[in-house]
Amino acid sequence: MSGGIKGWIQQVTDRALDLLDFKSEGVLLDDLIAHCHAVLSRRGEATGLALAGSVVSSWHALDKADHLEFFGRLIDEFGPDRDRLERAINHYQTSLDELSIMNLHQAAEANRQELFRRINSAPNGLQTLILMREELSKLLGNHPELRPIDQDFVHLFTSWFNKGFLELERINWQTSATVLEKLIQYESVHEIRGWDDLRRRLAEDRFCFAYFHPVIPDEPLIFVEVALVQGVADAIAPLLETTPVSPVNADTAVFYSINNCQPGLAGVSFGNLLIKQVVSVLQAEHPNLKNFVTLSPIPGLRQWLESDGQIFLGQFKEPADKQKLKPIVAQYLTDGKGPKLRDPVARFHLGNGASLERINVDADLSARGFEQSFGFMVNYRYELDLIVSNHEQLMESGQIATSREVQQLLKKTSRSSPKELPHA
Repeated sequence: MSGGIKGWIQQVTDRALDLLDFKSEGVLLDDLIAHCHAVLSRRGEATGLALAGSVVSSWHALDKADHLEFFGRLIDEFGPDRDRLERAINHYQTSLDELSIMNLHQAAEANRQELFRRINSAPNGLQTLILMREELSKLLGNHPELRPIDQDFVHLFTSWFNKGFLELERINWQTSATVLEKLIQYESVHEIRGWDDLRRRLAEDRFCFAYFHPVIPDEPLIFVEVALVQGVADAIAPLLETTPVSPVNADTAVFYSINNCQPGLAGVSFGNLLIKQVVSVLQAEHPNLKNFVTLSPIPGLRQWLESDGQIFLGQFKEPADKQKLKPIVAQYLTDGKGPKLRDPVARFHLGNGASLERINVDADLSARGFEQSFGFMVNYRYELDLIVSNHEQLMESGQIATSREVQQLLKKTSRSSPKELPHA
């Protein structure tokens, strides 16, 4: 949204608020709920914007201790209109036509969805809704009764953040300092240790691509970091620390860090689109690139070893030869029914149509790498010609696309008992 439009909306909002002359009742939560009701009752565009803006301001001023009560009141006071819903049900049962189905669908929608739509029109409204959902997610574990609100958010965000609205941008050293600072802040896979480290990650053999939404142009939704190298990388430290390679001499693009930046948008998928689009861009601009692979963590491996894979745990803590442990890792990475693979990163990449290429030992020797997976990392390969078929096979039959190397590892697991496995 341009600054001019934003400024105009803010002026309208401020003027309308003056005209409304809202009086505080002294209890911020009660004021906030009253403004929410008023947002739905007002039909005038200016007053509607003003009231939506007041909801935004009141939400940010609300004490976090009041969040639970706020969401509880959204459930109690902003659900579907029950009388309207009952009439729609009765009409459908007697008519059974397309119009009655449409009316039933509309009547079943919770009023809070319209509330969220109107908040979205206010200055900083979209950011506020994202933050609301982030705070809501912290409460869902102990308060499952709030899950309908979460579903409302997912329904709306899926529409508002569809591919048609997303803008792919290449981040470089000339990008605004605001965005560059957020890269440092949001990097959660491999810490960016200050500006010098960031400058290295934006060198001529490095790329960073991010999706943005036009309403919040300074907030990356997701970004991926890519290194151009010779050969398929098998460890993260050399990838981050080596001197630059001229892009013309590189044959491989390694996706080594993917970061979702907005917790409030969890469940709204961007990563599959991002990687495929970046592969297409790099392939077109650098025809010398033959391999498009990730160097990915295995965040659930240790947890699996400490639960379902306990029989193997001791051998990972003191392995005589880590190469002999690869079949167990392959077993873990392919464990699960197709789209319900156990490991979240495997589920993401294989679900995107990548193939499981190679398992690497001592690939991440950081404290975090050892804690997650005893230093193991994995390469997933993206081949544009095979992405669709790999995805369809996984979804329809549960078949996982794997390299010959991984297939050989899995054959060892199928013909060996668990106790024999590490020594195969």
